[in-house]
Amino acid sequence: MPVAVAMVEIAIPFAHSLKDKRHVVKGIIARLRNRFNVSVAEMEYMDIWQRAVLGIACISNDGKFANGEIDKAIDYIESGEGEYQVINIDVQIL
Repeated sequence: MPVAVAMVEIAIPFAHSLKDKRHVVKGIIARLRNRFNVSVAEMEYMDIWQRAVLGIACISNDGKFANGEIDKAIDYIESGEGEYQVINIDVQIL
């Protein structure tokens, strides 16, 4: 059973508090969950205001579908840059 996993590191340069960061991160997570068949969670830098790592996962009986959902989610994140910047993306198919 294929599992596609992505780790997306983002910078939030205009965040001046954890509240600002949470506003951006929670918005991204909610939009990804609503639009795509993926699980999303904040994985690292919980206490750093201007940095976050999002873990995105999709499990399916079809590896191409799982990879496609992850790719669409990443494209969506990259298209929404404005209040944040994508620093690094790591995708794995397990």
